[in-house]
Amino acid sequence: PFEGVAWTPRPPQGPPQGCFTCIAKPPALRQASPILSPSSAVYLMESKSCKGDSLRPAVPCKHSVEKKTMTNPTTVIEIYPDTTEVNDYYLWSIFNFVYLNFCCLGFIALAYSLKVRDKKLLNDLNGAVEDAKTARLFNITSSALATFCIILIFIFLRYPLTDY
Repeated sequence: PFEGVAWTPRPPQGPPQGCFTCIAKPPALRQASPILSPSSAVYLMESKSCKGDSLRPAVPCKHSVEKKTMTNPTTVIEIYPDTTEVNDYYLWSIFNFVYLNFCCLGFIALAYSLKVRDKKLLNDLNGAVEDAKTARLFNITSSALATFCIILIFIFLRYPLTDY
């Protein structure tokens, strides 16, 4: 019944080219010319069961950058500030709190040491550095004053005031 009718040759069907976005949204159909002769209409004929590949132009993938990253995966390393370099003086604060707690300075140093640990977990590097300086200051003060008091006690035990 279809004598003289010729079907258009189709390109070989392979895996779809392009990224997922380009494959999911096929390009629009090509505009047909307004004047079609019967001989040119033969080339536009297709079967109803498959999509019109011959009517769609070959559109290059718009996502060539994404396509390159999909075919060539790269490793991304995120660099965060190194919070392990901030010293929290935690052990020194515990020692001052337990043994050399002069006027509660060891307790204050311990509180600031805990604040440094919390700020390191939150990646607040500037706040951690400031609190570490304060904890160090209280630790130095507590250690120096307590050591001075201990030395005075030993001096007065060795040389009581009654000898003067």
